[in-house]
Amino acid sequence: QVQLVESGGGLVQPGGSLRLSCAASGKIFSINAMGWYRRAPGKQRELVTTITPEGKTNYADSVKGRFTISRDNAKNTVYLQMNSLSPEDTAVYYCVGDARIDYGSAYAMYWGQGTQVTVSS
Repeated sequence: QVQLVESGGGLVQPGGSLRLSCAASGKIFSINAMGWYRRAPGKQRELVTTITPEGKTNYADSVKGRFTISRDNAKNTVYLQMNSLSPEDTAVYYCVGDARIDYGSAYAMYWGQGTQVTVSS
């Protein structure tokens, strides 16, 4: 199977920056889109951003201009650079990857365990 492991979360002051990383490992034939979701306390899960293997990106309006997603296809790793953070960005951030484990299998969505980001003074 495929495992996604996030890192880089933590506590940051308003206006600060954090960089999240997510590495995919296991039996991976190929990975299509990767991205990040987040779930804030008392709110529904929100799609933050996605990136294709070719580098095409999409962002939620709430993070446009502040967050940047990137990926290293050779390392099966995706990154999320978060700048100008505000308390409204406080959430658990989950990495996702659309992957298949061999040539004949269908793509399936895999999730990381989540990493906490807290923005507070």
